[in-house]
Amino acid sequence: MLLREPGSEEQDRLEQITTALPEPGRGEVRVAVGACAVCRTDLQIVSGDLPAHRLPIVPGHQVVGVIEAVGPEVESSRIGQAVGVSWFAGSCGHCAWCLEGRQNLCEQAEFTGWYRDGGYTTSMLARADCAFELPADYRPELTGEQRAVALSPLLCGGVIGYRSLRIAEVDAASAGLRLGLYGYGASATLVMQVAKFWGVEPYVVTRSESEVERALAAGAAWAGTYDQPLPVRLNSAITFAPSGDVVVSALKSLERGGTVAVNAIHLDRVPEFNYDDLWWERSIRSVANVTPSDVREFLALVGPAGVQTVYEELPLAQANTALRRLSAGDVSGSFVLTT
Repeated sequence: MLLREPGSEEQDRLEQITTALPEPGRGEVRVAVGACAVCRTDLQIVSGDLPAHRLPIVPGHQVVGVIEAVGPEVESSRIGQAVGVSWFAGSCGHCAWCLEGRQNLCEQAEFTGWYRDGGYTTSMLARADCAFELPADYRPELTGEQRAVALSPLLCGGVIGYRSLRIAEVDAASAGLRLGLYGYGASATLVMQVAKFWGVEPYVVTRSESEVERALAAGAAWAGTYDQPLPVRLNSAITFAPSGDVVVSALKSLERGGTVAVNAIHLDRVPEFNYDDLWWERSIRSVANVTPSDVREFLALVGPAGVQTVYEELPLAQANTALRRLSAGDVSGSFVLTT
């Protein structure tokens, strides 16, 4: 499903085409795609909210599949390996950021479905070091195809959510900490499961009563809409909505020394706010993509934490439908495109 020109998702921007199988180059693998979850970033690329880095482009960066061919300098033993491909598609490997393990900040970093063709297809190329081994302990009761579908939403919403927790200074040693989740879409539902596994108290602030009910049913310590005051001060918060108003609202809810992590690649604006809301060493930090370590650490965690995904399957040919429904908010969890 190829994007030639961004624009309104009300039109079918993605064109179904047939091409020859791509041949993996040096250090690359070809992945036979089984499932690719749909992300709001895909919608922003297709609609033009994010400027194109390459056109035409195949979107999609939450891919689960099997390696079916390898290029030079890749061990042939990897053929047949089940792998996941995430947003991070590679970096230079030798700059200060890469050597520090912060490849997400590399000025030459590339991203799947934005710089390189992604997973809205039956076969795709990926750098071998960005085709990540999948956890053997994740929902072993599922068949291979079912497991691929269930795993795919973890590869962006889950991974970027995991990095957001780290940026918000929340980890396995944070039991008892009060964490605010502003928005309760696919990523927030995964973040809350990890937070609860670590003993963190999640407080959910969201736009609709139905999302409030879902958050409470999933074990939130408290959930309410944006117009309701929180019952406590938060130690940390993560915002998921691409709205600067929400960021300021989260900032105002923080205890002294707290951090707001902004889980958004695109933000409409940040309105003027009172410096007193930032005083007492509160901070706002952006979450800029992910690193290979984030992917590996999160995938190692999902089995022990019992992380569950909520999704609706659609055939690959209905990718335009998935994007329109995502834009309209007509989704519970994630859409997963299957081949």
